Amino acid sequence: MSGTLASFMAMAIGGRQLSGDLTTFQILFFRSIVGLLIIAFFLWCSGWRQIISEHFKTHVLRNLAHFGGQYGWFYGIAVIPLAEVFALEFTVPLWTAILATILLGERISGARITAIFLGILGVVIILRPGLAVINPASLAVLGGAMGYALSHTLTRKLARVDTPLAILFYMTLVQLPLGFVASIFDWNTPSPAMVPWILIVGVAALSGHYCMARALALADAIVVVPLDFLRLPLIASVGALFYREPIDWLVLAGGAIMFSGNLINIRAEEKRNRRYDR
Repeated sequence: MSGTLASFMAMAIGGRQLSGDLTTFQILFFRSIVGLLIIAFFLWCSGWRQIISEHFKTHVLRNLAHFGGQYGWFYGIAVIPLAEVFALEFTVPLWTAILATILLGERISGARITAIFLGILGVVIILRPGLAVINPASLAVLGGAMGYALSHTLTRKLARVDTPLAILFYMTLVQLPLGFVASIFDWNTPSPAMVPWILIVGVAALSGHYCMARALALADAIVVVPLDFLRLPLIASVGALFYREPIDWLVLAGGAIMFSGNLINIRAEEKRNRRYDR
């Protein structure tokens, strides 16, 4: 989880640094190039046959949603405080619970309803509608969280039939041309000073997801998720130290409320799984 926290913060800082010279679509394009090269190396070592899939349409749909999620996230990183971006990202489990019920037929329990309610409450506290003008970038991040949620829901479906490397391969393969086509109309050639930040964004994106997967394999979600919440106060500190962003306690409070809802849902899921195991 230390690797996860460091990776996501490095990706956020890299995205902020690149946003001054590159468009959001260009950042996504170069991120896909770096990711594709890394994944191709691991596929070369472990075998290319695993990328053969009978669910290519699902891969495309997943990555259209994931691309939209990334766009909202990186766009928000460039415009609004880093802590607000990370706080709004905590709505992903909220939207995932709703979509899993609709698309996968999963039962919506009392704990999930509680998590959804607390998630919406947290969003209202962060955005404060009626008390302040809502920044369009905040809505973009919120829309990005919905895109991530659809992506996560489809990933759960693909994980039953395809390997993690195959899923990552199609992620970079599908999203690379999307980023290129969208950025070619407003192209800015990156300077040599931007190359290290491009590498940081590309590597951190993969290492963050890998470390999270390893953490969930080594410990229960009830242990991992509270550690993941540390992203919010840590990135708030980074924003204050390096970008002079004021610490908004309502953003932290809204994130904490959403986190509480996620934790309640995870506890209920684990209790139900233990009961079924007996």
